[in-house]
Amino acid sequence: MQSKLRVYNTLNRELEEFQPLHPPFVGMYVCGPTVYSEVHIGNVRTFTSFDLIYRYLLHLGYKVRYVRNITDVGHLLDDTSEDKISKKARLENIEPMEVVQRYTVDFHNTMATFNALPPSIEPTATGHLIEQIEFIQKIMDQGLAYESNGSVYFDVKKYSESENYGALSGRNVDELLANTRSLDGQTDKRHPADFALWKKAEPQHIMKWNSPWSLGFPGWHLECSVMSTKYLGKQFDIHGGGMDLKFPHHECEIAQNKAGLQEDSVKYWLHTNMLTFNGRKMAKSEGTGVTPKQMLTGDHDLLTQAYDAMTIRFFMLQAHYRSTLDFSNEALQAAEKGLKRLLIAIDDLNNLSASDSSSLNVAEMREKLYGAMNDDFNSPIAIAHLFEVVKWVNLIKEGKESLTSEDLDTLKSIVNHFVFDIFGLKDEQSGGDDNKVDDLMQFILEIRQDAKAEKNYNLSDQIRDRLNDIGFTIKDGKEGTTYTVS
Repeated sequence: MQSKLRVYNTLNRELEEFQPLHPPFVGMYVCGPTVYSEVHIGNVRTFTSFDLIYRYLLHLGYKVRYVRNITDVGHLLDDTSEDKISKKARLENIEPMEVVQRYTVDFHNTMATFNALPPSIEPTATGHLIEQIEFIQKIMDQGLAYESNGSVYFDVKKYSESENYGALSGRNVDELLANTRSLDGQTDKRHPADFALWKKAEPQHIMKWNSPWSLGFPGWHLECSVMSTKYLGKQFDIHGGGMDLKFPHHECEIAQNKAGLQEDSVKYWLHTNMLTFNGRKMAKSEGTGVTPKQMLTGDHDLLTQAYDAMTIRFFMLQAHYRSTLDFSNEALQAAEKGLKRLLIAIDDLNNLSASDSSSLNVAEMREKLYGAMNDDFNSPIAIAHLFEVVKWVNLIKEGKESLTSEDLDTLKSIVNHFVFDIFGLKDEQSGGDDNKVDDLMQFILEIRQDAKAEKNYNLSDQIRDRLNDIGFTIKDGKEGTTYTVS
């Protein structure tokens, strides 16, 4: 197992050496989607980032229990709004569980398209209502929640007398508590900063269940406290999600866990950053809300072409998960070309011949690759090192560098592990179009070689220059003529 893996703990705002609570077992919980609409590309970025983390931990030899929930009830924008799934069902005049089923299937299909591994457990909020009701009672028993007209609220002010509500997001609790604005429907609260653990349902509300307090439904934040600790224990290693969930969702989770379990449940808080498109926030209201399906088909005004799933995944991995990632057609096209170069080089690497000696340091390259991933899963740095390997492959093909059989086998193993097992990339055209292109290129190169043999250098140069114009770089060497995609 590789040592000295460091991760960024959002709560402490610093890199920390990764020390699982129960090695070699790692518990990881990631907030999943609210299944009321198609998953958006920002969701895909978040879940791809945690798929990378999951894959890397597995590669290092950890036994990982990866829990990712499905929110199928209770997601409120605020305590006065309507549950998102109920609203969708009402607007379409269908059952809420039809909405849930449709978009859960869509989410699974989308993530499979992007080659994300499924989680170990995928619990739903509606499947854990009994546990949520019990958890609310535990918080009330501690005097940190109160019932008001059939709804139950978490008492932020009282909690803050002994705990630091706001530590994760950096919010100033005094400023939150000083907010005295009056909001419709919040008169049941002791304070506007209090958040719902259980909401009494209005007569027209579709999704509602019996509880000791009312016929109603659980608050959004509660489900993750319940399901994470049920399947990973009172204390577990990693809790992840998008940066937008720091406040209020994750802040509320911390408070609920501390109140109900008397534990700081999460050791490492990890958050992915946002997506932009040409520097603009990705949102439907601004015309930049591009869905995965639109990216795969090119069916959006901002897109100049369709992009395959592995190009998009590769593009996402070229930015650190904590960095803002800006989509643009130019950047995606560059990623498309880069991925093709990488996959061609891997194919060439797997077919290279060994030499009696090595002029390249494979052990050092191995350390560079693992060093990057051990530095808070720094995939862009690791990818940069992989393109150093691409240069190596071309130099070996040209006879300018060499590797022994042992070093060559080691390099093949390392590169294949990183590209396919850790980064989760696939050669989607392997055995298909790429092979046809290769066969066609070999045929063209044979024609060019015949032209040179006949001293028809004008034709030979024309073939080389035309291929170069369309992105194929031709190189003549001692071992013959080769091509790379530029």
